[in-house]
Amino acid sequence: MATQRNARPFQQMDLLGGSGGEPAQIHRLFFALVPDDVLRQRFARAADVLRGDQTIRARWVVPARYHATLHFLGDFPQWRQDVADAAKAAADKVGPRSFDWTLDYLAGFRGRQPPCVLRGTEVPVDLVRLWQDLREALIRAGAGSHIGGGNFTPHVTLGYSHGTVPDIAQIEPILWRVKGYALIHSIVGEHEYRVLGRWGAIEQ
Repeated sequence: MATQRNARPFQQMDLLGGSGGEPAQIHRLFFALVPDDVLRQRFARAADVLRGDQTIRARWVVPARYHATLHFLGDFPQWRQDVADAAKAAADKVGPRSFDWTLDYLAGFRGRQPPCVLRGTEVPVDLVRLWQDLREALIRAGAGSHIGGGNFTPHVTLGYSHGTVPDIAQIEPILWRVKGYALIHSIVGEHEYRVLGRWGAIEQ
């Protein structure tokens, strides 16, 4: 399978809600890869490696909320049905995708609360192509103003550190057989998210 090397790390926003200081009832929309229960358990064991580092104090992500963001569409003080509709129309054009992605090391991004993340040494070309195709479809659907810049650093966030950026640590490789992706709505500060649409096979 064709792969491409990872780009340089970037600074990431807190996409999962919780105690990050955001106001209540903020509606968050994003496209993501969603793991099944077996993968969530393996991701949680990877997080345990970081928990065992006494230099890291962190706010850990609930395993049910593990995901890999494809496109973050924004935080909104009111529900935006127009943005959700445009996102669904874009994904309908792109359709379902499947590929394998191996995650094999822990790392961190710099920020106010540095994310502790799970990444892969190699990024599948099909994953990058999905990101690119969704981006182009979102622009054509009129949602271009709601997507970020042209950089993509795929990862799974495991927690948010209180200042310490984790060192890179190799782990036993975790194979993720991606079979689809989802459009997700969450309320900042709540622990559940709602799947608004699925393209391919994903867990809810």
